[in-house]
Amino acid sequence: MVTDQLNSIIKNSKNILLVSHINPDGDTLGSMCGMYSLILDNYKKKCEMVAVSKIPSIYNFIPYINEVKFIDELDLSREYDLVINLDVAAIDRCADAKILFEKSKYTINIDHHETNIGYANINVIEPKAAATAEVLVGLAIDLGWNISNETALCLYTAIVTDTGCFKFSNTTPKTMEYAGKMLNYGVDASEVYKNCYESNSKNMVLFQSYCVNKAEFLHNDEIAYTIVYKKDLEKYNSNGEDFTDGLTEKLRAIVTTEIAFVVKELSPNVSKVSMRSKSVDIAQICSALGGGGHKLAAGVLIKASPKKTVELILEEIEKRIYD
Repeated sequence: MVTDQLNSIIKNSKNILLVSHINPDGDTLGSMCGMYSLILDNYKKKCEMVAVSKIPSIYNFIPYINEVKFIDELDLSREYDLVINLDVAAIDRCADAKILFEKSKYTINIDHHETNIGYANINVIEPKAAATAEVLVGLAIDLGWNISNETALCLYTAIVTDTGCFKFSNTTPKTMEYAGKMLNYGVDASEVYKNCYESNSKNMVLFQSYCVNKAEFLHNDEIAYTIVYKKDLEKYNSNGEDFTDGLTEKLRAIVTTEIAFVVKELSPNVSKVSMRSKSVDIAQICSALGGGGHKLAAGVLIKASPKKTVELILEEIEKRIYD
């Protein structure tokens, strides 16, 4: 059984690295810190954790988040006994940490994205799970692991953020059951909500209002998109914070919108796309361009200017949805 293999490898590994994906969200961070807590409590081992890009400040309350190192603090020539990727849908999503993953003696891939091809020695992928943290709760139960308050807070936060406080369509009875189990360990649900959804800076709110105000609408307002340029972020002093977090959902929330996407300029010829949908399968659109994700929430990195990226996205939408 996979659980037996996973237990044996963790037990016999002396140095372990936990990896989150680029542009980390609540699920990858909560799952990574939750795994750190589970291994610390159940195997009496301290892991290393790595982030390959800036951690949003709203997640500073997550237990053990201060233990996370940035990729430039690690020795990339080092060979770990075990590297575990948490919520990393494709190996390229861990950026420079990919080197450490590929050199490791053993690798584990724990995820919930249906586009994940299973690139590790051991793959625990559950596409029906609302979050990677939901998969981890299941593993903890199956393996009989002790769950501390710290672990529960990490995993509950991850589930809350990847379900939009249980309002996204990925929320299932199992999701609610597992989230409820975490509350039994003393997690304060209202505090988690406050930290994740009521801690935005004034500049972030003003920035998102600006982006929504300049959004474009097509096909009788069924498609909504906006472009975020680096100069826009600099104007509002983002200080490296991802002010675009949640922006796509604001466009999707418009009653007429079926498909919403945000194109963020990373450099003059590289753009990041975040897509959301109410009913249309957008994973196929992003996959066609080299990305992936879930049916109603997907993304892709495209080597093109923001305007060219918009053209490419719209071409795929036209071809797959409106032809």
